[in-house]
Amino acid sequence: MDRPLLTNRIEGETAMSRRTLLQGAGLLLGFTLTGASTEPVFAAPASQVIENEITGTFAPNGFIRINPTGAVTLIMPMVEMGQGVYTSLSMLLAEELEVQLDQIQVQHAPPNHALYVNSIIGIQNTGGSASIRAFWTPLRQAGAVGRNLLIAAAARRWSVDPATCRARNGVVSDATGSKHLSYGELAEAAANLPVPPAASVKLKGPKDFTLIGTRAKRVDSSIKVDGRALYGIDARLPSMKVAAIAISPVLGGNAKTVNERAALAVKGVRQVVNIGEAIAVVADHMGAAKKGLEAAAATWDDGPNGKVNNGGIVRQLEDESKKPGVVARNDGDAEKALAGAAQRLDAVYQAPFLAHAAMEPMNCTVHLQRDRCDIWVGTQAPTITQALVAELTGLPRDAIKIHNHLIGGGFGRRLEADGTVLAVKIARHVDGPVKVIWSREEDIQHDMYRPYYLDRLSAGLDAAGKPVAWTHRIAGSSIFARYYPPYIKDGLDPDAVEAAAEPPYALPNIHVDYVQVEPRGVRTSWWRGVGPTHNVFVVESFMDELAHAAEQDPVAYRKGLLGHNPRALAVLSLAAEKAQWGSPLPARHGRGISVQFAYGSYVSQVAEVEVADDGSVKVKRIVCALDCGMYVNPDTIEAQVQGGTLFGLTAALHGSITFKDGRVEQSNFDTYLPMRIDEVPVVETHLIRNAEAPGGVGEAPTAIVSAAVTNAIFAATGKRVRSLPIDTASLKSSS
Repeated sequence: MDRPLLTNRIEGETAMSRRTLLQGAGLLLGFTLTGASTEPVFAAPASQVIENEITGTFAPNGFIRINPTGAVTLIMPMVEMGQGVYTSLSMLLAEELEVQLDQIQVQHAPPNHALYVNSIIGIQNTGGSASIRAFWTPLRQAGAVGRNLLIAAAARRWSVDPATCRARNGVVSDATGSKHLSYGELAEAAANLPVPPAASVKLKGPKDFTLIGTRAKRVDSSIKVDGRALYGIDARLPSMKVAAIAISPVLGGNAKTVNERAALAVKGVRQVVNIGEAIAVVADHMGAAKKGLEAAAATWDDGPNGKVNNGGIVRQLEDESKKPGVVARNDGDAEKALAGAAQRLDAVYQAPFLAHAAMEPMNCTVHLQRDRCDIWVGTQAPTITQALVAELTGLPRDAIKIHNHLIGGGFGRRLEADGTVLAVKIARHVDGPVKVIWSREEDIQHDMYRPYYLDRLSAGLDAAGKPVAWTHRIAGSSIFARYYPPYIKDGLDPDAVEAAAEPPYALPNIHVDYVQVEPRGVRTSWWRGVGPTHNVFVVESFMDELAHAAEQDPVAYRKGLLGHNPRALAVLSLAAEKAQWGSPLPARHGRGISVQFAYGSYVSQVAEVEVADDGSVKVKRIVCALDCGMYVNPDTIEAQVQGGTLFGLTAALHGSITFKDGRVEQSNFDTYLPMRIDEVPVVETHLIRNAEAPGGVGEAPTAIVSAAVTNAIFAATGKRVRSLPIDTASLKSSS
């Protein structure tokens, strides 16, 4: 049976009743910004709501608002883009605040580094698989502080010791159970009590959790299914115009000619805005804007990057990768160990530029006025967006109002504010609000791409096949050098070497270095995992090469190098067991395995593939074992594993952005292929339960799947894949 299946298991988890499975379903979402409302005009943004709270509102910290009506609001520090933070972060707060999920409303946080910093990254943004890691403690502390103050307010009213009172489901009761006060009734009194330091409150231990660790149904599912959910592209404002844009096809180019008269002749077109790097046709609706843009027939001066080609970019990487780089790790003497090894292996691996191709294309609505700028957008980085717009307009930051929304696919693309900056440049020339929407072609051809990487590796084996030396040089762009320079230390980009500088294996002599290479005419940025998405492919593929050279089973070989690393060994063993590693398969079928430690989590995947005689690859099954430490919601994790695996598999099978004459050659889903439904394999998830600190999940399966699949291809065909996407022509049967 080849139809896609999704199955999930948790090791150590007992069978769950239907009642338990459905526990916690149905968070009532307020959606001040993001929209359960069906009204066409948006309500006030979170920043304004916070500044104009109802009298008597209890707001002990940046996360909680409880007003006298009893409404409990979580000021959501992370943006929802499909990863389930509306559910999982609400669970953290609800656990300690002692309320049920359906008692919490959600409101996007305004730009505020001090209150809503992502501590893993160091700024306010949603990325790095960090939502749970960053807010595991702060949100629980926020809830515990709120609960303690509400109990104290009730105890003061009853003249009893707070220690004799308890809170449950948003109600405080006395020791006898005869007196009860709701949180709404206590809000005003609690607001007048001194707030204790967050670190001073006692948090629940895992044995006392009633919500964390249970299966809570996704709270935003219903509004997405029935269309009530509002994304950035859904913004509607009075007198709003819509703009279609054409951006210079070559980075750094400018408009040369524009037929403005022809564009204005299209019914509904109001104006043509030429900002040099882009042309915008502003109209009453999108249909007119697109027709006007076509009529404008813009031509372009390519500028200095008109000769950029993929071949030249690869040659640049090849040349630069032959030079020593910044040292990321140097244990022992790898060169000496290589020279004395019984066997030496060398390999070069390549991973291409990749686009994000989110389902919701880039868009932004702007209303620029003399003293303020309102922006309706889905952004992963509200403070960076606010700062860049303030710099562009000359307005103070607090005059830049970010109305954040649900995001229809982020994958790192909306960590960048280039789309918003472009919209503001256009809005300067428009009277009233204007929504700027990128076409799919503009979105793919003007993305900020996952860097192209070229890696050189060497390893030495002793007479028994055990590695005695390992060298790995990574050449590619540095995103941090542009995006957040403080992360660069002595020229080393930590993301570029993640999962390469600290592989999970015991390697006595290891040298890893990094060469920063910035190709002209290409913008690079975050792509759901970035560094590990290529490093795990390279490290795990080369480790498979070592196992083959040593004439050992790939699982057994890895186990021999993981004795010091019990968590990595555990996920490897579990994945192999669940995938029936070693059981017979038909001809030209194979299994491949990979292991990684990244984003604070341990993961292993086994892929089972079939390679047809014509070289086409069918991935039949993916088995994933995951140890992400203390987990919040297994359902959300399993969804992330499934989605992340398929996102990474799409790239392995199809993903590649190439340049010719400065232009991106791919333009839509016919040339930048998404995975089709008949390509989707069975995806199984097996979670390991433990009490370790939470790790990240969203990017982990994206990074690990490529190596599992290419190692399976080698097992099926004997042909090694060292470049992505997979070249099926090279896998044709010779018989």
